[in-house]
Amino acid sequence: MKKLTERLRAFADARDWAQFHSPKNLSMALAVEAAELMEHFQWLSEAESHELSDEKLAEVTQEMADVFIFLVRMADIMGVDLEQAAWDKLAINENKYPADQVRGSAKKSTEY
Repeated sequence: MKKLTERLRAFADARDWAQFHSPKNLSMALAVEAAELMEHFQWLSEAESHELSDEKLAEVTQEMADVFIFLVRMADIMGVDLEQAAWDKLAINENKYPADQVRGSAKKSTEY
């Protein structure tokens, strides 16, 4: 993760893009890329979403990479250890959604 973060920082610096990489702008770019990812699945059935053609999977993979890149860049700008934040959030979710209580249910934690 550190190497990717450093490479993304160097990529932006080489293009003088750091001036545009505010948390506000990066969060918007992240949302746009997430919407582009969702667009690939918009009218597919559940089954179809699991059975993408090689070409469609390649396109989806590129959109996933865009989302990840903007998220990593935003974390770097804000000084967030993204990997640690994910581990911390997983621990919170494990407490919030005990497996023995929520197994097989899509209910929110406030609904059980």
